Amino acid sequence: MTRIFIPQDVAALAVGADAVARAIAAQAGDGVTIIRTGSRGLFWLEPLVEVETPAGRVAYGPVAPSDVPGLLAAGMLSGAAHPLCLGLTEQIPWLARQNRLTFARCGIIDPLSAADYRSHGGFKGLERALSLGPAETVEEVVRSGLRGRGGAGFPTGIKWRTVAAAPADRRYIVCNADEGDSGTFADRMMMEGDPLALIEGMVIAGFTVGATKGYVYSRSEYPHANRTFTRALDVARQAGLLGPSVLDSDVSFDIELRVGAGAYVCGEETALLESLEGKRGVVRAKPPLPAIKGLFGCPTVVNNLLSLATIPTILANGAQAYADYGMGRSRGTMPIQIAGNPNAGSVVGTPPSCPTASPGSSASW
Repeated sequence: MTRIFIPQDVAALAVGADAVARAIAAQAGDGVTIIRTGSRGLFWLEPLVEVETPAGRVAYGPVAPSDVPGLLAAGMLSGAAHPLCLGLTEQIPWLARQNRLTFARCGIIDPLSAADYRSHGGFKGLERALSLGPAETVEEVVRSGLRGRGGAGFPTGIKWRTVAAAPADRRYIVCNADEGDSGTFADRMMMEGDPLALIEGMVIAGFTVGATKGYVYSRSEYPHANRTFTRALDVARQAGLLGPSVLDSDVSFDIELRVGAGAYVCGEETALLESLEGKRGVVRAKPPLPAIKGLFGCPTVVNNLLSLATIPTILANGAQAYADYGMGRSRGTMPIQIAGNPNAGSVVGTPPSCPTASPGSSASW
């Protein structure tokens, strides 16, 4: 059975990925399995079609439905040459120069397969956190140097340490996925391409600070991402990643998706909390900080989606492996979104201390 990978990321859908998938399914015969993935971020090549071969995945793109008969006739199912053939996907120069961390699985796995997620390193971060215990997990995040990816850059581990130490009967984890700035799409790309990484990161955060409930605050403008993430929550529960006994431990944690009405101000953490509580989204006066008095008056971790989605990688590989990227107080990596009308619309990465990145540059993200 030949496996073919076609993105269902909304950027790929916008240029006809569904029609390409239907054309291949109709014309390739019964010996083909089509797997819908997220996008690898090479948006100028979408729809990108990858064929699994003994040598690795071979990419073709951008593919239109009218290209399918010629591709099949040329031997696409065995990775044969064709004007649209890009060679082995991992050797495309744009990808070969990158070392992915947070986005390592995007475009590679079926985003709604727990087995696929595990086979590509999923669950390892949570398993290590459970073995370390809450206090040591907090310190591991502190040592990693991870800072908030929403703009303020506050040290994630310090925020977690504050919430864990705050006296309370209840604590919460809130993921800020209200990606409202023009030209931004990295949060959406993660929700559509690797939602279980976000879920695992939130579970680790909950275990670490003693929270049993988390909320993801997303945008109504992201119907595809919200639909995929809702399905991912069901997958996570079936896999034991969420529920009263996470991975057969004594840890209880669950997540609820809340969709905002598109108010830009709700990207600010306290206005977001007001909205989650069913109120008008208005910025709260500080202090108190949300880490002390946040959602429903309880200590609350409010982190950007990319911060939380990076946590499993940090725990799986160790704090130092993440801190080795970057310089000074800016450790780790930062995705840069190239939008508008460039030659190569994409997501690329750079250490957070670097001001710019280009599609041809060496990058990590």
